[in-house]
Amino acid sequence: MTVHLLLYGTEGCHLCEDAARLLSETLSAYSVTVEEVDIVEDGALLARYGNRIPVLKRVGGLEELNWPFGHEDIMQLARPEQAVQN
Repeated sequence: MTVHLLLYGTEGCHLCEDAARLLSETLSAYSVTVEEVDIVEDGALLARYGNRIPVLKRVGGLEELNWPFGHEDIMQLARPEQAVQN
């Protein structure tokens, strides 16, 4: 089962770059895809996340990780056995 994560951020955000690097290091050996979403492209996302980026979210889930997050936080969010509840 592949887990899909969204990393909300924007171009030129050094914290977003740090988060992307941390995700790459943490998840390189796992079946996880990460899509980087530029919040500037969407007014609703900009309003919601503008002062909190980077934010990591599991697709289909409700939980979000606000920066700063670490390896353990990422691994818990990305666990395949974590049920998505809707």
